[in-house]
Amino acid sequence: MVVKVGIAKLGNIASGVMAELLLDERADREDMQSFMATSGTKLQPEDIERVVSNMKAWKPDFCIVVSPNGVLPGPKGAREDLAAAGIPCVVITDDITTKKDDFAALKESSFGYIIMKADSMIGARREFLDPIEMADYNGNLVKVLSLTGAFRKLQLALDKVIDQVKAGKKGAELELPKIVMTSDKAVAGEFTNPYALAKARAAYEIAQAVAGVNVKGCFMTKGHENYTPIVASAHEMMRSATLLCDEAREIEKGCNGVIRMPHKADGEIVKKVELISKPW
Repeated sequence: MVVKVGIAKLGNIASGVMAELLLDERADREDMQSFMATSGTKLQPEDIERVVSNMKAWKPDFCIVVSPNGVLPGPKGAREDLAAAGIPCVVITDDITTKKDDFAALKESSFGYIIMKADSMIGARREFLDPIEMADYNGNLVKVLSLTGAFRKLQLALDKVIDQVKAGKKGAELELPKIVMTSDKAVAGEFTNPYALAKARAAYEIAQAVAGVNVKGCFMTKGHENYTPIVASAHEMMRSATLLCDEAREIEKGCNGVIRMPHKADGEIVKKVELISKPW
């Protein structure tokens, strides 16, 4: 059986850059195929409708809906529209846990969710953010989410849904993930060296804190001479988190302890630690 996995990308967060690639890293899986529809940079109703209509036409077995601030009317309406068409949805978004009523409603709904707490908003002030700064920030954030273990946990959760579809479950029968990706969840089982784990955990905590700094700089501070240093400092925090991740990775390399978990062509996940060895 070939499982059809839809990815509805509304606006941008770093998790959306890698969502489908994490499921088929060598593009050789024979048990699944993916289709991404994107609204581009915008979250306007007409952009979201274009994504939803294309996704409904493709008829995936389940859909991953990736967006910033997943409790906004646009992303919320998109997943509700897809669910009404009989398509189960897993929401991937940044940290919405502080919006208690909205998050409680999501928890009680039939939707799955993966809340990436460290997938922090960017310092979107024109005096600071140009296309290169944007790309550099997202590159750093992708590295943090990768090397701390957050992306692996996201991938494993989605693979479990694929396995359920392969086993014959569909629609409401699917058990969808409900995960808030904290630093402890991200780093669990990822490292063979405790110092590497500590550095990765620190990186995740720093990346998670970036959102608060950028909120202050983007929405709570007036005057470019005041808010530009604030958003610049948030980007420096993300760079520092990246450096910690590099240090953690190098420690793991030094003790030949990097954990690798590739997919086989049939979707089975195998594992190895020593570099010169076969995954099993």
